[in-house]
This record gives sequence, structure tokens and C-alpha cells, in this order.
Amino acid sequence: DKVNSYMWVYCSGQDSPVPNHPVPNIVLYDFHNSRAATCVVDYLNGYQGYLHVDGYQAYGKTQATLVGCWAHARRKFIEAKKLQGKHKAGKADVVLSLIQKLYGVESRIKDKSIDEKYTARQADSLPIINKLNTWLEENQRHLVGNSKLIEAANYLTNQWHKLIRYLDDGRLSIDNNRAERAVKPFVIGRKNWLFSQTTNGAHASATLYSIVETAKVNGLIPFDYVNACLDELCKPEPDIDSLLPWNVKK
Repeated sequence: DKVNSYMWVYCSGQDSPVPNHPVPNIVLYDFHNSRAATCVVDYLNGYQGYLHVDGYQAYGKTQATLVGCWAHARRKFIEAKKLQGKHKAGKADVVLSLIQKLYGVESRIKDKSIDEKYTARQADSLPIINKLNTWLEENQRHLVGNSKLIEAANYLTNQWHKLIRYLDDGRLSIDNNRAERAVKPFVIGRKNWLFSQTTNGAHASATLYSIVETAKVNGLIPFDYVNACLDELCKPEPDIDSLLPWNVKK
């Protein structure tokens, strides 16, 4: 019988090394045979910080402060636009244009400090957010015909409190693409595991991928890093802290 299995991914920090960044770059995979809320609730037990997420309801059962993903919201309006027909403008285009402006702000401030990002978002992004909110108030109740547009508008409304949360803190991102990118190694390689039969093997894969991907986002060459770890671990009293990828001297 076919058994579903899931690889949960947790990320912190950035996609690449940032000098003096207070949060280490980590990519961590956690294997489960289930997508039940208990998986993330148990793993994040006691965590009350920010958590970037998509619209999956399980995250709402954690103690974390949830931050939504504008990339997911935009994707739904792109699907709605396809139903409008080629070269035909419509309501979806209005929303997509405003979302693109939000991303334009992020592009301009990507190298700014945390405080500068917060200030810029309040000055430049908040007015765009208000326009999107006005669009919802004026249009959502009257949408007919395009089921994808109705679905996209409903998603925007249901996720709104999470989607606008990134305005509150310059440390936050506009989307969850950090984790989306971290999922790709498994998406690319999953055909290789069609004949994997054991849970222990899946847990081992999760550990190995966590080590390799975390090394990569810290600017290390995985092969060299793993060799360095093995050499250090062979010592009678290995220095474990020195092996953490963000502590390794390049």
C-alpha cells in the first residue's frame, strides 16, 4: 500500500552569509509520516517568535506569531488572470500590479538596515497595502464567474492579518520564499527515493540534507565541510561548537 510521507522544512537567517547577522543561517528538515498539526506544534513547542508560513491552518495551532506569504497570494491572482484570457485586462491585473509595487519596495531596500526597512515600508508599502484593502472592500462581495479570482480574493482576506505583519518589523520578509527554495533539493531528487522503504532511512536523509544545505547557505563547500566534521569528531575531545557552519573559518 502507498504510504504518504512528508518532509517539513524550517529555515532561519538568510540564503547566504551576511556579515554580523544576528540570526544563523539554518536549513533543517524534519521527516514525518503525517502532515498533522502535531508535527509542527511539537517541534516548535514553546516557540513564540515570528514564523513565516503559507496558508496551511496547522501553523495557527502553534504559539508563534505568524507572518504570511505574498508570493502565495500573488500566485493565486496569476491563476485568476489566466482565466481572463490573453491580452485581456481585468480585476486580477489591478491586484497583481499593486503586489508588484510591494515587491518593488522590497527590491529597493534589500540592502538597508532593519530600521531603514521598517521606515521605508511604513512610508512606501503601507499606502499600497491600503489600496489593496480598499480593492477587497469594494470588489470581493461582487465577484462572480471567475472562480479562481473569487478563490484568490478569499485567500487574501483570510490571510490578510498575516500578510500585512511584515510591515511591523524590518527583520521580516515579504514572503516565505526562503523555505520554498529550501524545498527544491527534495523536489528535484524525489524520483530517486521511489524505492526507499524505511522510516529510518528517511530520517537519515533529513539529517544529511540539513547538514549539507545549512553548509551551503553559510558559504561552505559541503564535501570539504563534511570531511572537516569527520576529522574533528575523530578526536578524543572534539570541539563541537567549532563545527557549527556559521562558526567555521573559511
